[in-house]
Amino acid sequence: MSELSLGYELLLLFATGLFAGGLDAVAGGGGLLTLPVLLAVGLSPAEALATNKLQGSFGTLSSSFYFIRHGLVDPREILVPITLTFVGSALGTLLVQYLDSAFLTRIMPLFLILTALYFWFGPRIREEERKQRIGQGMFALTVGFTVGFYDGFFGPGAGTFFTFGFVSLLGFSLLRATAHTKILNFTSNIASLLLFAAGGHVVWQLGLVMAAGQLIGGRIGARHAHRRGSRLIRPLIVSVCILISLKLLFGG
Repeated sequence: MSELSLGYELLLLFATGLFAGGLDAVAGGGGLLTLPVLLAVGLSPAEALATNKLQGSFGTLSSSFYFIRHGLVDPREILVPITLTFVGSALGTLLVQYLDSAFLTRIMPLFLILTALYFWFGPRIREEERKQRIGQGMFALTVGFTVGFYDGFFGPGAGTFFTFGFVSLLGFSLLRATAHTKILNFTSNIASLLLFAAGGHVVWQLGLVMAAGQLIGGRIGARHAHRRGSRLIRPLIVSVCILISLKLLFGG
């Protein structure tokens, strides 16, 4: 690869991280952009999943600090969901590392397309608070562990699933749910990253370039989360995800 093409690739990765970090903080679904781009620049499925966790950890860390600093979430109040999210993500990451690379190459585009379709057609999340349906322990088991496992195994859309769980099951307002989602998202990212790094799958140079964009984007997105720009962003991320997934499925 020439220096010029490498420069363009790094610029693309930085810009993708920047946009995805802001998108994750506002609406979730940033992984629907970052993972296909990592695959498109030539990483294997395992490398793409691992490197995606590296860059995603920086974005969720940035937005988590913002929400904690502004009093929208206290991690000490959700220790049980944090713990089960960590365990679920670790188990999902262990499983995906045991799967054959050729098998991952075949199923990953299908996962991307299914996640994109859910993101497009899935239920819209209301702004106001609702009645709490279940206790925190049950939430930790049903949402924290399950979505954490999904995030460790694959990942894109996990933030949206967390947010939907906080709103529909614990009755949180949208802003409060978004703030709590960032804590669980960061937890699952870190658990997965640790295990991927131990397995030698992380491409550090590319991941850190994207992470720089994520740090900036996560901060900007958290600041403007109440504006909910997902209506404009949703068609773009779904289109990109499906187009690249079709390319991976049919080659060329």
